[in-house]
Amino acid sequence: MIFKEATLKGAVLIELERIRDSRGFFTRTWCAKEFEAHGLKGNLVQSNLSFNVRKGTLRGMHYQVAPYQECKLVRCAKGAIYDVIIDLRADSLTRNQWIGVELTETNYKMLYVPEGFAHGYQTLEDNTEVVYQVSQFYIQNAERGIRWDDPSINVKWRDIEERIISEKDQAWPLIL
Repeated sequence: MIFKEATLKGAVLIELERIRDSRGFFTRTWCAKEFEAHGLKGNLVQSNLSFNVRKGTLRGMHYQVAPYQECKLVRCAKGAIYDVIIDLRADSLTRNQWIGVELTETNYKMLYVPEGFAHGYQTLEDNTEVVYQVSQFYIQNAERGIRWDDPSINVKWRDIEERIISEKDQAWPLIL
């Protein structure tokens, strides 16, 4: 794996090194020792799969509050997404700043999302699957979110004709 620091401290874009032969390729998507060597949290406790029927599906922006903050390792297994994270850490120089990266089934990139970040994504193709591993179990009472279109954050989502957003995600508050 090739680890590349993102512009938000602690966030890392990971490119998978593929070992190719006539059958295809092999790659490692997780190694606790490699992650720990790069200063990344290595205790992943849950793996999730999100299937999205239609292009334009937007999920987010989600996070969990202390003591249940989580880091995530996100990869697009099928289709394509525009993956967005927002730094919500109170002591961070990049607080309330965001980055977006394209993760696709063919670019074999993953995004490491540190604790204290909100996460969400927009599907760029129909029938998209997103796999993510997390460092904390889901705790319903610790779940929080912020609006995907919060004007103070001003995420530049991809221009897709139709956005499909759950009522729950539309109801998250703005950052004040």
